[in-house]
Amino acid sequence: MGYMDKDIAPQNEGALIDAYSQSIAAAIDIVGPAVSRIERVGGRQGHGSGFAVSPDGLIITNNHVVDDAKVVRITTPDGFVTEGRVLGRDVDTDIALIRANSSTGAWAKLGDSQRLRRGHIAIAIGNPLGFEWTVTAGIVSALGRSMRVASGRLMEDVIQTDAALNPGNSGGPLVSSGGEVIGVNTAVIQGAQSIAFAVASNTANFVVSEILRYGQVRRAFIGIAGDTIVLPRRVALAAGTVQTTSVRIRRVEPAGPAAKGGLQEGDYILAIDGSPVGGVDDIVRLMDGSRIGRDTEILVFSVAGRIEKKILLPMARS
Repeated sequence: MGYMDKDIAPQNEGALIDAYSQSIAAAIDIVGPAVSRIERVGGRQGHGSGFAVSPDGLIITNNHVVDDAKVVRITTPDGFVTEGRVLGRDVDTDIALIRANSSTGAWAKLGDSQRLRRGHIAIAIGNPLGFEWTVTAGIVSALGRSMRVASGRLMEDVIQTDAALNPGNSGGPLVSSGGEVIGVNTAVIQGAQSIAFAVASNTANFVVSEILRYGQVRRAFIGIAGDTIVLPRRVALAAGTVQTTSVRIRRVEPAGPAAKGGLQEGDYILAIDGSPVGGVDDIVRLMDGSRIGRDTEILVFSVAGRIEKKILLPMARS
């Protein structure tokens, strides 16, 4: 039979609160100086937040912050004002990259978002509703969320947080207690309380690398239009799959990769390189830049009533 040690001292609640406060304050001291106010120059007016990720003035923000602007005005926390040009943008992840005309001073480090766990501290820094360099704190509420963006594409690996966000926070950093950027604040659900989203830092890192190298984010294109449909039971039985949905090809673009690979209108796409396809979003997700110019196996239930494997050579989407 166990016993309770009555001499165990209770934890000092004040010390715990102080430690929490100190960790947040330390993270803000590290990242805060790298956060800027971003304003469009010319065209439609608007502003948001951004943060430098290199000493030579590379700044990450949201695509919807810069919108169609080619030039933006950048204001740092110490009042320094400069302009910058938009190097590239990616509607599908709501990320844009800016090059400031001069160094903005401090810069922040992108952390590894794959190391995040629910419950980790999440700190948002930005310029909500015109109140410059506001800080809110909360926790990582969920990981791996999906969110529909303006292009209609489903953005994967989104971080959900309860750190309060408001208009103007967009493009600002979501920061860990260790002072690393773990996400780019992007959206709130109107009418909901304490539900906000950030693009994961690993996604932002990928987008920045693509823009710096190619001027855009490359995605593979096979040249079809299709619909997500309920997979007929006879097709599922023939394919030996437990899938209940699939994609039925509605149109094949002439001379496109799909046409050259032998896909036809009416074919059911069941898998891409062994990964099941249960809907159009799966095709969008699987057709990333790594498949450009690379033989890709498409498993279909053809209009001829046979399970067939087709080899396609995806091309870069314009």
